[in-house]
Parts: sequence; structure tokens; C-alpha cells
Amino acid sequence: MKLLVAISQTPETTARIAFKDGGKAFDPNGVNFIMNPYDEWYALVRALELKEEKGGTVTVIHCGPAANEVTIRKALAIGADDAVRVDIDPDSAYTVAQQIAAHASAAGYDIIFTGKETIDYNGALVGGMIAGLLDLPFISHASKMTFQGDTAMVTRDIEGGEEEISLSTPFVISAAKGMAEQRIPNMRGIMSAKTKPLTVVAPVAAEGLAIHTDFRVPPAKTAVKMVDPGNMDELVRLLHEEAKVI
Repeated sequence: MKLLVAISQTPETTARIAFKDGGKAFDPNGVNFIMNPYDEWYALVRALELKEEKGGTVTVIHCGPAANEVTIRKALAIGADDAVRVDIDPDSAYTVAQQIAAHASAAGYDIIFTGKETIDYNGALVGGMIAGLLDLPFISHASKMTFQGDTAMVTRDIEGGEEEISLSTPFVISAAKGMAEQRIPNMRGIMSAKTKPLTVVAPVAAEGLAIHTDFRVPPAKTAVKMVDPGNMDELVRLLHEEAKVI
């Protein structure tokens, strides 16, 4: 099987987030970046498991500058066979989807994996956009995937339960918790990653449909107010007038 995994780079969850240029751009100074966990733990690892089960190759693709190649090399250390970096600083999920779709359309992949979302924007947009651009089936929030012959049996999370889907390749799938278990790259993988192919390609002309106009950090938390257990009227007033939850 020929498998493609889209990977993104996100700030660590403990990073202190700030913005610059009057709130119009993210400030990367002092921020440590990691591979998006949904891409790494679930999408990439399930693709590697599928390669081990059925044979084939796993390619990772990333849209970003050369500075992000450390993240790409980690994917190669975990087990991907080769990588593609689109040399672009993307301004939206749609830009990313267009670049990945342009590469995939000429390569003929059986399955295109994404994580269910990134942990910075939480948009969950790219997988569906890729599928739309390539006119392929799309399964979101998949927590399990097995094969019966050439037919994929997929379980996806839905509100209040699960949905079972069967389909044939090619398709696009976004991986959620349960799809696989995290793999830690070993020393052999780390060393071999240095020599695995990493192809840099120029971006295709992309149509921009949206731009970021403003970013804001959440307001600072206020001090906790203590209410006497016997004063329920005051508690109700605070919940109604200040917390505005009732």
C-alpha cells in the first residue's frame, strides 16, 4: 500500500503563547515546537502498522519552512520511509490542503492520513478539504481501522456513540485517540532518519479564501470568590450576574 501522512508542527502544550504585530501574528520567540500529537501518535503510527501488516511505503508531508525539518526527521525516525516538505509558510488550513492535494493527485496514494485536528488551532479542517479537492471519501475522527481483504472497516466517534463504516481505497482519514499507540523512536531509527530522503518542493499557486485578522489570548482569570454555604441567594446572584451561567 502507498500511504501518505500529513504532519504539522505545533507549540508544546506548556508553551507561553504571545502575539506580535498588534495581535496579527503568532510570536514564536521562546516557544518549543513538537509534532502535532494527533498526527504523530495516531495517524503516523497507524500508517506504519498498516505498512507492517500489508506491505508498502509510508511518506510524510509537511508544509513549512526549513526550520521545521527537525520535526520531519522525527517522523522519519519513528519509521516513515521518506518525506516531502512543501516550502511554504501557510496562512490557512485551505492553503495546506491545496498543497497536499497537489502532491497527492500525482502520486496515487491508497490512503491519506491526517490527525483529527492540531492542538494549536483545533480546526479539524485539513483532512476534509484534501478529500474535497481530490474528490475522495473522507472519514473523520476515526478511532479504529482494520481490513477485511481490500475493504477497510473503520470505526469513528460520533456524539453519543460510534459509527461503523466500510469502504475501499483510495480515501482520506483523520485519526483520533484509539487508532494507535505512541511509538518512541529508537537509536537505530534516529540514525537512519538522517539519511532517509527528504524532498523539498516549491508550492503550487494556491487560492486564499481566508486570512487571520486578529489573535487574542484569553482574559486573565479573576480571583476565586468564596460564598457562605448558608447564603444561597448570593450564590445565585453571582452565577446569574457575574458568571452568567444561569
